[in-house]
Amino acid sequence: MGVLVAACVVQGLRADAGSVGVTAIDKRAVEGPVRVRPLGLHADVQASRKHHGGLDKALYVYSADDAAYWESELGRPLSAGWFGENLRVSGIDVSGARLGERWRIGATVVVEVTTPRTPCQTFARWVGGADERGWVKRFAAAARPGAYLRVVTPGSIEAGDEIEVVSVPEDAPTIVQVFTGEAALV
Repeated sequence: MGVLVAACVVQGLRADAGSVGVTAIDKRAVEGPVRVRPLGLHADVQASRKHHGGLDKALYVYSADDAAYWESELGRPLSAGWFGENLRVSGIDVSGARLGERWRIGATVVVEVTTPRTPCQTFARWVGGADERGWVKRFAAAARPGAYLRVVTPGSIEAGDEIEVVSVPEDAPTIVQVFTGEAALV
């Protein structure tokens, strides 16, 4: 059983050199319960709907273990939301999750794993400093992409909620298999 470490929403739109001109990657953990709706967390937005958001990418989840890996690599703390994630989780193998896998978060919310995150230049600019150059390739090479989720059953969640894997389609590829090209997105 896993645990929701944090639920994160956009702190505010930030100017960005990309084609949209702004980014909503700056996510921060919220205190207390937050509503989960079909298009994501209440009070969260995505600046580029071409690549983020929508029903199949309503939430982005990243594991605490993968965040700890990057803290070690980058030599700095990376608070919940730093990866642009809506959910920071512990005790769940996000990269090993299978497409179509369903999780119950808290008492009522059910989500379904849909696709891995593809790192982009906005993410690289967010990383900044000496780490910005080559970040997309470095992040991809580590094969710790995190996953997007579809909301199956809306409700409320908050940090500390248990996460239970309720169904796993055994024949479906894992997030990391799709991310590395070992398996096709179904």
